[in-house]
Amino acid sequence: MSTTSKDLEPWQWPEEQWRKIVDHVRAGQSYRPAKWKDGARMAFAVSFDSDHETNELREGGKSFGRMSWGQYGNRQAIPRILTLLQKHDVPATFYVPGVVATLYPDEQRRIVGQGHEVALHGWIHELNSVLSYEDERELMLRADEVLTRVTGVKPVGVRTCSWDFSPHTLRIEKEMGLLYDSSLMADYDCYELVLDGEPTGVVELPVEWMRDDAVYFWMHRFQNLRPYTPPHDVLEIWRKELDAAWEEGGIFQLTTHPHVIGYRSRLWIIDELIRHAKAKGGVWFATHAQVAAYAKENAA
Repeated sequence: MSTTSKDLEPWQWPEEQWRKIVDHVRAGQSYRPAKWKDGARMAFAVSFDSDHETNELREGGKSFGRMSWGQYGNRQAIPRILTLLQKHDVPATFYVPGVVATLYPDEQRRIVGQGHEVALHGWIHELNSVLSYEDERELMLRADEVLTRVTGVKPVGVRTCSWDFSPHTLRIEKEMGLLYDSSLMADYDCYELVLDGEPTGVVELPVEWMRDDAVYFWMHRFQNLRPYTPPHDVLEIWRKELDAAWEEGGIFQLTTHPHVIGYRSRLWIIDELIRHAKAKGGVWFATHAQVAAYAKENAA
């Protein structure tokens, strides 16, 4: 029986095979402006992944306990978050699965009505890497239709669920004419995504697990998943990231989840970060779409 490349272990792959995988989706030119809007030194972009019940539903789960945790996101966390943002006059981006927009259309209209961005976050918080091109594209288009219809605003950006980026994802984003993605981690600054060596025009506004609340606070009762970091420690990590972004003239980007960050003992972290940024001065608070567009148009 002859051996094919599919039968080989990764350490046995020829260079052509592993290089093709590496080169499929890459970071291209940097989109780092010399100054941010109105001469600001730094951009501050906070986001909320409004997963709500879809964290349970995507696995075919039927736990009413976990779905009630998701409902907390709508019932308590989003109102608290919107009140905080309104108090500071700070815009934010909310990544919303199509199922969540269908369950809570008034929530999305309230978010947009207060000047925030609603962007794509899958249909039912599915993992792209297990889908065919046809299924992934259909779910993206279905979610796009729902968010557009519910909010009256067509989304221009996407964050893949759990940052799960398939071999088809960038192709679909390009076909949809999206401005930006916020799922990958090749830089601190915005950059252009490259597909098989060809520039796509799609801007990446990079994320990172250290700037995500889930890794510090998430737990699952029935799995070996019980990390916990005291909120003051999380604030210190994020504040150091913010201070470094300010020193470098870059972006402070933050990913959070309403049903995780939206508690009285945690939401104050975002309040404190906004206060800290305002005290430093020279900070432009913007949605992810605004940051991506400005970076692309004004790259040095």
